[in-house]
Amino acid sequence: MRTAVSLPTPTTEKELCERALNLAGFTLGELAQQLDITPPDDLRRDKGWVGQLIERHLGAQAGSRPEQDFIHLGIELKTIPLSHTGTPLESTFVSVAPLTGITGLRWEESHIRQKLSRVLWIPVEGEREIPVQDRHVGMPVLWSPTTQQEQLIRNDWEELMEMIALGRIHEINARYGEVLQIRPKAANSRALTDAFGASGTSIKTLPRGFYLRSSFTKQILHNALHAIE
Repeated sequence: MRTAVSLPTPTTEKELCERALNLAGFTLGELAQQLDITPPDDLRRDKGWVGQLIERHLGAQAGSRPEQDFIHLGIELKTIPLSHTGTPLESTFVSVAPLTGITGLRWEESHIRQKLSRVLWIPVEGEREIPVQDRHVGMPVLWSPTTQQEQLIRNDWEELMEMIALGRIHEINARYGEVLQIRPKAANSRALTDAFGASGTSIKTLPRGFYLRSSFTKQILHNALHAIE
């Protein structure tokens, strides 16, 4: 892939939303061509390519840093692959789950709460039979959780963080959490990180990440669609 250009960072929420709206209807191939980028044949080895392409078009600056993509606007950017029926095809990664140094950590100060306080969702066709370059970008959705939605996320976060604090990290699987889950997140099985075991001793384990369930993001998009209607 050639070195790609990025657009300037938007200075207002209105400017960001207008840029996102202007992407709707274009294919990924068309958007890539505008920035002199060559699309990959598939996303198996380039899983983050779609998100990076959209980031460049919108002027996101965070990159891989653990902060909101538009920190000055308080907005996180998330692309979300959809099926032919408009259903999210996978859960959405939010942030890395802290496994150490969590004593006294409260929901109000948590990184995940900051990330999800305001999210710009960019739907993209995600069916595998559609060539990457031919997948269309959909209408953006700017979302902040309702009081009820935040409570659901908080309940799951507190339960999962308590399990981590008690050294029960290896008991956590994808079945835990109504809307928020923890799953391993590592490029390979050798990428280990520190955590605590049941006896309080330090152990090595795979990094974990927080993910929003697809059933929850489906409801977010569904509510946005009906709000427009």
